[in-house]
Amino acid sequence: MSEQGSESPDAAPAGGGPDAGDGRRGTGPALEVESLFLRRGDRVVFDDLSARFPAGKISVVTGPSGSGKTTLLRVIACLLRPDRGRVLADGHDLVGLPRADVREFRERVGMLFQGGALLDSMTVFDNVALPLREHTRESEDAIRRQVHTAFRAVGLDRVDALLPGELSGGMVKRAGLARALIGAPDILLCDEPFSGLDPPTVRRVEELLVDINRRTRATLILTSHHMATTRRMADQLVMLLEGGALTGPPETLIAQGDSQVLDFFDQPTEGAEARRAEARG
Repeated sequence: MSEQGSESPDAAPAGGGPDAGDGRRGTGPALEVESLFLRRGDRVVFDDLSARFPAGKISVVTGPSGSGKTTLLRVIACLLRPDRGRVLADGHDLVGLPRADVREFRERVGMLFQGGALLDSMTVFDNVALPLREHTRESEDAIRRQVHTAFRAVGLDRVDALLPGELSGGMVKRAGLARALIGAPDILLCDEPFSGLDPPTVRRVEELLVDINRRTRATLILTSHHMATTRRMADQLVMLLEGGALTGPPETLIAQGDSQVLDFFDQPTEGAEARRAEARG
């Protein structure tokens, strides 16, 4: 019988919230995937993948296109169930949980989707308020307060009545992040938050994510191909490779001299250095 990754019940996490004093749960959990196997159609995405994501820290997942970076976020969020293996939050296995427990876990997760994933026909305010309206019984006054708190947390102002198409690329990212922060998550997953942004905006979004991590102590996992931001902000690097993953602090992995890590950070390998010295000589 062929092995197929299956979509878990209920489509999306409810989201999370911006301020440590706003019903926060405390430091986010340590997360771990252990011996994951996942097949999508005829393609094996993960084959015995294991990686750790430290509690309350920033982890960056990188790797070649098609290596499963976005899929890994979906597995961690319990949006996709692996065929084999475990997904652990503070040592508790999330795979195979009853539906009610899966929903409870997703309430701890905020997710910034690639491109923001805002609904074009809804105002920015309604986009950010959507998780509260769908998953809680909060009054409109309470929702308004929480949405504006999220806007302040990401540096947005006077955007309530705007449509997503009226925002710049950086503002779309911020609006998507505000929606992810609704509900005080202790896990924040960000899929390619720097894609399509100019360098100054990349730096602003980077600083925003670092600030949110420090203020909320949420466990933050993001996917990225951006080597400069990864080196500046990552406490842990998870590099997906054929046959597994390399994990550790970026500077530690660079010091170990693995050619795949050095290529990502555009660092010269020993062989390249020798060739350059020979050319100079």
